[in-house]
Amino acid sequence: MEFVQQQPTSKAPAEWFTGDVWWDVIAAGQEPSRLRANLVRFAPGARTHWHSHALGQTLHVVSGVALIGTRDGTVLEAHPGETVTCPPGEEHWHGAGPERFMEHIAMWEGTGGGGAETTWGEAVGEEQYSGARTRSR
Repeated sequence: MEFVQQQPTSKAPAEWFTGDVWWDVIAAGQEPSRLRANLVRFAPGARTHWHSHALGQTLHVVSGVALIGTRDGTVLEAHPGETVTCPPGEEHWHGAGPERFMEHIAMWEGTGGGGAETTWGEAVGEEQYSGARTRSR
């Protein structure tokens, strides 16, 4: 057993995000582990671009209100303590509402063998971001 050396907080790359986003790496599993986990902080209105994960993704909201959208126009609103899963290959985006900061823990698995674990797409438009929100579980 050992403590993992913490890396400094990093600013998320502008080619994958709209607005100001920072992350702290919690886990970047070494083989045979494929676990990936980041604590991600979104400024109000900030969000990811469209993307999908080869093996899916789980988002656990820590603070603020998270918005998670899918290509069919659904925008889920998730609150602290709630967890949302995105199945393998599903294109989605996630970020903060326009009023407050939001933090979530993003968890996914690497694919091993050098395959792409995340496929990035275009920026999420204002109309998509501002769509009607769903609170059903």
